[in-house]
Amino acid sequence: MKNKKIRCYVYIRVSTTMQVDGYSLDAQRDKLRKYAEYQNMEIVQEFADEGKSGKSVEGRPEFQRMLDNIESGTDDVQFVLVFKLSRFGRNAADVLNSLQRMQDFGVNLICVEDGIDSSKDSGKLMISVLSAVAEIERENILVQTMEGRKQKAREGKWNGGFAPYGYKLVNGELQIAEDEAEVIRLIYDKFIHTNMGMSAIASWLNQHGYKKKKRQNNTLDAFATSFIKGVLDNPVYCGKLAFGRRKNEKVPGTRNEYRIVKQEEYMLNDGIHEGIISEEDWELAHQKRQKTGVSYEKTHSLEHEHILSGILKCPLCGSGMYGNVNRKKRKDGTLYKDYFYYACKHRRLVDGHNCSYRKQWSEDKVNDAVEEVIRKLVRNPKFEEAILNKIGARIDTSEVEKEIEELEKQHRQLTGAKNRLGQQMDSLDITDRFYEKKYQDMETRLYRLYDEIEGVENSISEVKNRLLNIKQKKISEDNVYQFLLYFDKLYDKFTDLEKKEFLNSFVEQVDIYEQEQPDGRFLKHIKFRFPVYFNGSEIEELSWDNESTVETVVLLSHKKPDGHINVKVEFGEGEGKVPLDNIAKRAEEYKPKERVTYKMIKEYIEAKYGFKVHTAYIAEVKRNLGLPMYDAPNAVEELKQPRKHPTAEKVEAIKDALKHFEVI
Repeated sequence: MKNKKIRCYVYIRVSTTMQVDGYSLDAQRDKLRKYAEYQNMEIVQEFADEGKSGKSVEGRPEFQRMLDNIESGTDDVQFVLVFKLSRFGRNAADVLNSLQRMQDFGVNLICVEDGIDSSKDSGKLMISVLSAVAEIERENILVQTMEGRKQKAREGKWNGGFAPYGYKLVNGELQIAEDEAEVIRLIYDKFIHTNMGMSAIASWLNQHGYKKKKRQNNTLDAFATSFIKGVLDNPVYCGKLAFGRRKNEKVPGTRNEYRIVKQEEYMLNDGIHEGIISEEDWELAHQKRQKTGVSYEKTHSLEHEHILSGILKCPLCGSGMYGNVNRKKRKDGTLYKDYFYYACKHRRLVDGHNCSYRKQWSEDKVNDAVEEVIRKLVRNPKFEEAILNKIGARIDTSEVEKEIEELEKQHRQLTGAKNRLGQQMDSLDITDRFYEKKYQDMETRLYRLYDEIEGVENSISEVKNRLLNIKQKKISEDNVYQFLLYFDKLYDKFTDLEKKEFLNSFVEQVDIYEQEQPDGRFLKHIKFRFPVYFNGSEIEELSWDNESTVETVVLLSHKKPDGHINVKVEFGEGEGKVPLDNIAKRAEEYKPKERVTYKMIKEYIEAKYGFKVHTAYIAEVKRNLGLPMYDAPNAVEELKQPRKHPTAEKVEAIKDALKHFEVI
């Protein structure tokens, strides 16, 4: 009678498809099949995890399915065949735990290449020893590799990864990239020698035409606050090298999950590279960074807020005026009533000059004047109708959303590359004599990927913030407009903090004269964050001329003619003279052509095509057609609109409307 065959499973695994000969799936499968045939075993089912790390059993679906089958007794097997113990697992605890689960159901493990059979007395002991030794050896090599990197940092050598902005890598060493270094010097100069913060510096660079070089898969050429912060906090720019600023830390409560965390204490050594700034400037910037963000707790006038702080502008230097308090004591030690005022802080400006404006303005006086202007606006009978038309209008964010989608795609690709590289590192054979060199090369690539991922994550954060700001601005506009409808009833009931929040969301800038005018006026100009209805049209700015009441507010407009023609007209009788009667007759018969407004164009398009167009779209089409911008009644509005690019469908609709109204 023929002996009954022993039933078994076969488990094979590779961490990457780029395996050396003898470790590929086909090679493992062939070896195990030959072994089973020689030992008179029947292979019931094969389980294969391709591209899966052996660092833990998590993330290996076929391995988990095999264990589930064993526990449910699906195929009544007695053994699991693996090529080597490392294919079963590389973590000692996982190996022993999985083996115990199998043996609880009468199934043992055979490692063909290692000659281990857990059904024998010495088998499980060998598995325990080999798996523990392999893990210890792996940890030792990691420690040795890290020590090598530390020694390299002590010697002032660059430890791999992308060169920081302002530098380039030449033969593995940092060299100054002058086309980028100029921005680094500017950042430190502005931060040290002016009162500009990180956000203000980023805005200044963007407004003055500086473009950030696109590196590390970054798609944005604008400077962000996060970039400025990274530059100011990196000692590499003064010729130093930091090591250990980030650490790979195990996530508490998990066995094999890790995360990158920043360290407060780290190695700092002199680098062999040249610094872009001096150590003195680095130290000054570092000291200022430590002081930045310190808040002071109020002890007096707890309910008071400087409502127009920062919004009110100095009439001399244009910087924000800030609220302050004059607090004096009587002889008996009690305090007089606090006197709050706005004043220019005489801050050091970008050009290095100090402001000499010393006048102090009563907060109550300025606050009340601005409040009165808003009251006069909202009391206009047509104001409510105009505001209601604005609430709920749609915004176009498709371009920004597309940009986020592209960045997230890059992030997925980089994350996938990082995970695959980690799997390759796990699959390295520790007995390979080139193991350490291979591991170091892979680790360098891994850190480079972390740098790229961080760059893309920063870009995603920047663009998402931009999208959020667009949406929040729209929400804010609607909220402000809703409140403006009930301004007279609600404003007086607000606390100072609520008044400050409202005015900050509605008013962008308030300008005043250097001195109060003879007629008592001192407000010069107010700029709003959103358009408001006034005197038959939408405005964003109010200015006061030489009249004495706020009813004389007008829209600021600076227009110059393209040229002029000298004309001489003589009245009376005779050749070359125009009879006055003829002039009077023509004046009576003259009917001016109807002025085409943006509102008329919008209404025509919506009625005919069923969709709305933005004012800026109309302005863009007019620019492209070469139409004079000042011919339209809304010239100032269209010049203030940001450049937008309408779709082809909307361009044709706008052209049709312009033809309909005989503009073209």
